[in-house]
Amino acid sequence: MSLRILVAMFTVGAMLGVPVAQALDVPGPLVSPQWLEQHRNEVNIIDVRDELASFGKAPVFATEDGKKVLTTFGGHIPGARLLDFNAVRVTRAIDGHEWKWMLPDQAAFQALMRQTGVMQGRPTIIVSDGAAGADLDMAARVFWSMQVYGGRDLAILDGGTTAWLEAGLPFSTDAAKGGAGNWIAAAENRKLFADSNDVAKAAAHGKQLVDARPMPFYVGLERKPIVLAAGHIAGAVNFPPDVRAGKRGGSAHFLDAAQYAAVFKHLGVDPQKPSITYCNTGHLASGAWFVLSQIMKNPNVGLYDGSMYEWTAEQRPVVGLP
Repeated sequence: MSLRILVAMFTVGAMLGVPVAQALDVPGPLVSPQWLEQHRNEVNIIDVRDELASFGKAPVFATEDGKKVLTTFGGHIPGARLLDFNAVRVTRAIDGHEWKWMLPDQAAFQALMRQTGVMQGRPTIIVSDGAAGADLDMAARVFWSMQVYGGRDLAILDGGTTAWLEAGLPFSTDAAKGGAGNWIAAAENRKLFADSNDVAKAAAHGKQLVDARPMPFYVGLERKPIVLAAGHIAGAVNFPPDVRAGKRGGSAHFLDAAQYAAVFKHLGVDPQKPSITYCNTGHLASGAWFVLSQIMKNPNVGLYDGSMYEWTAEQRPVVGLP
């Protein structure tokens, strides 16, 4: 819209005494429960969870030392749209192979967002349960997926629904409603995505590999059954989940940039170096991607969607314990 048209709209609106809507600015990649309560009628609220029944169950509170404490999680933010995390990652045929837990293609992801009720032109706030760091990673996965397909004006509710409930804000137990959304997915932003060949060439292109799994998986003491070899990709540095989030009451929260900078010094992670994050199947890698890309403002971070599941299935080399 041109400046001339905007000026005309404001002028006519003022003459007629009609208020003219202004676009809402999302303050950053994270928002607080208080900010969302103030603006919840102006945004898309996507509630992503994998235990769907809790959406319609009332939370349970108790009084401890004179304070109201959440004892059983349940309910949702009024107006939130339910998104099943199991639908966010799908089985896809890529180069003649079928891979599980992958990003849907453009048409399928657009359809998923529209079924959820996401409206084009509105900021989108992504909300997880928020009780653990893995919940924040779940929200980060949706954030990354939407950015891959051109999503803008996105944020995650820091602390999720748990922080919302602990703040004493209103909740709903209404049944989930599907929606006739009109969100538009753009072509895939290849800068945010990495495949096996990108990872294999990472060192030669000056890129840092960041393993987002717990340290026992990184060093090779443990492995998921779907990962065929224990250990990590050669040259990768470890950014484990237990230093990606902190607790406030019962809710998990991202750290601030200064805290992450201190953590990275201990881990040997360069937060400003071009990087690719990975994990077992692309879930935990989303949280690491979010921290590096959104909180540390590194513009050159990709996520290896296939992660160790795909890497080891392709029999690519792994560094582990002898």
